[in-house]
Amino acid sequence: MSNDPSVLYSARNIRKEYRLQGISVPVLKGLHLQIRRGEILSIVGLSGVGKSTLLNILGLLDSPSSGELIYQGRRSDFHGQNLARLDIQDKSRVRNREFGFVFQFYHLLPDLDVLENVMLPAMILLGVAEYRARKPQIVERARSLLERVGILERQDFPPSRLSGGERQRAAIARALMNDPELVFCDEPTGNLDTVTGHRIHGLILELNRDLGTGFVLVTHDRGLSRLAHRTLAMRDGLFASPS
Repeated sequence: MSNDPSVLYSARNIRKEYRLQGISVPVLKGLHLQIRRGEILSIVGLSGVGKSTLLNILGLLDSPSSGELIYQGRRSDFHGQNLARLDIQDKSRVRNREFGFVFQFYHLLPDLDVLENVMLPAMILLGVAEYRARKPQIVERARSLLERVGILERQDFPPSRLSGGERQRAAIARALMNDPELVFCDEPTGNLDTVTGHRIHGLILELNRDLGTGFVLVTHDRGLSRLAHRTLAMRDGLFASPS
């Protein structure tokens, strides 16, 4: 664990192997990474080098074959612990409270309107009874996020009525619902045209500047990677330069 107070999240000696037809296939080969508080970190590299695998492991959506994940966020529940060793329930708690996620294909639920999609992380966090008791405040926060990302007027729309850029803005608002310190973005502009992608670039910069939210971006978008405070290149399951 790092003693540097600027380090929010440390990954140490992360390895990931898959078994294919009885053969072990290594994807991540013992990489190390430190993510600083409030930074935008871009991870780039060719397809198949392990970028999305690493992002899913950092976000506790997948587990490493070995290695440590040490998180030093605002809440002290899991300080100093190896998050990779938590049980499924505790991993879900960390994901929901500490992290946000934005994916290339949005993953908005089609049966919920835009406002309900944004509120979903709060519903999961609070449970039915507390959610009902606090619903006015939750609705107010969700609407304020939609206003910040510029689509408040779409709050009652189903996702199917949104453009690609609007869907990604809704996904970003949802990622921010529980006020995470870190948002993981997997190709957030990969399904968008150039103009719309540039608008998402600006939105990420604005949110980082105004809210202090950290972002980890896996991207092939060179324009987006250039906006990051740091860029790390992956090759053959390792970083090509020191992290």
